[in-house]
Amino acid sequence: MLRKVVRRIRAILKAPVPVAVAPTLAPEPGPVVEPVPVAKPATPVRRDLSVGEYWTEHNVTLHHAFASPKESLDYFWWRCDQYYPYIELMPVAGQDGKVVLDFGCGPGHDLVGFGTYSKPAKLYGYELSPSSLDEARSRLALHGIDAELIQGQADEPVLPLAAASVDFIHSSGVLHHVPDIDSCLRELHRLLKPDGSMQVMVYNQDSLWYHLYVAYQWRLQWGRDTDVSLRQAFARSTDGEECPIANVYRPQEFIDICRRNGFSATYRGAAISMHEANLAPLRFSAIQNRQLPEENRKFLLSLTFDERGYPLHNGHYAGIDACFELKKANQ
Repeated sequence: MLRKVVRRIRAILKAPVPVAVAPTLAPEPGPVVEPVPVAKPATPVRRDLSVGEYWTEHNVTLHHAFASPKESLDYFWWRCDQYYPYIELMPVAGQDGKVVLDFGCGPGHDLVGFGTYSKPAKLYGYELSPSSLDEARSRLALHGIDAELIQGQADEPVLPLAAASVDFIHSSGVLHHVPDIDSCLRELHRLLKPDGSMQVMVYNQDSLWYHLYVAYQWRLQWGRDTDVSLRQAFARSTDGEECPIANVYRPQEFIDICRRNGFSATYRGAAISMHEANLAPLRFSAIQNRQLPEENRKFLLSLTFDERGYPLHNGHYAGIDACFELKKANQ
């Protein structure tokens, strides 16, 4: 009996003693330390290209030759889907029996859309680049679409068409690249019928591209174009650093430009690029960065989100493509 008691005491003494453990506390808040980004390699950049020269070298299809109508339409819809909800803001359907002009048609991307999803009485495409016009002819022929293509000059945007001869003008991603937007709008005003309408897409300053990609990632993380204004940095971030002109507008700013050239203009909203949507989570790091200008920080803080997760600013998508409907004033 005594031996059992001794063994029991020894077992108790050898057993580990429970120790109360204090809860783990979060570290005291301190300064946010961001990783040092690796700057993108600098390459020689040409700053002397004319508008015509640049857009002869570059276009929205990257000079791709489509092998079939199916491949061409697949690309049409793929590109539309990269900017949500672009096709709702800049539709190509609904122009049956109308005279339609695509001002700045490039290699015929939207001409294919109008020729496929509308039945216009007449379809025109106006473009500076001879190579893009050649590509447009080939792509339109692939679909059996009849269109009259007109080559223009950047410094003289005058079309060989009669005044008040066009029902509908489409201009997507063009007017922010022209040397003189007022002369272009005046010419388009001349061409448009009194009861006609026009849809325009230009670059939007109220966007993640401007306030997050350029203001934060391009300049603060990558250290690029910190010696120029934010708008100048924006111009180098969109269509290539060698693009000679790439202006950006607040919606009201563009509306005012239209008004002084005889148009009434309505802001339809903006389309957001998938590039911007992918960058949206980066806004938290941008807001934390004390070097980010207040204007950009306040914009990012103001964002709300729809049920799909797309960011909104003042009820419109915070995307790079600002879309407008124009009509002749007093009509």
